[in-house]
Amino acid sequence: MATVSGVAATEATKIVWNERDKRFETEDKKAYLEYELRNGGKVMDITHTFVPSSKRGLGLASHLSVAAFNHAQSNKLSVIPTCSYISDTFVPRNPAWKSVLFSEDLKSSI
Repeated sequence: MATVSGVAATEATKIVWNERDKRFETEDKKAYLEYELRNGGKVMDITHTFVPSSKRGLGLASHLSVAAFNHAQSNKLSVIPTCSYISDTFVPRNPAWKSVLFSEDLKSSI
């Protein structure tokens, strides 16, 4: 596991990249973002974000998302926002991350 530098929900909470389980999570593992790698490991499909009710309102989902998007950007991965939080809340509130989103090149077959 690696700590994602510069990303923390609070000073006491760090976001950790759990590469084996394909998750970004708080150190206590109670809040997390799950992903799958697609297209030969070039695309990160963010499938689920979870924050327990006891930790909601602290911005953890956003911090988890920033950690995942930073990771994707620094590793030249595109992101598929399958998770409704990512597609409906995080990206609209953070439009600068749209440049990291996956888009299929729809070429005409003329």
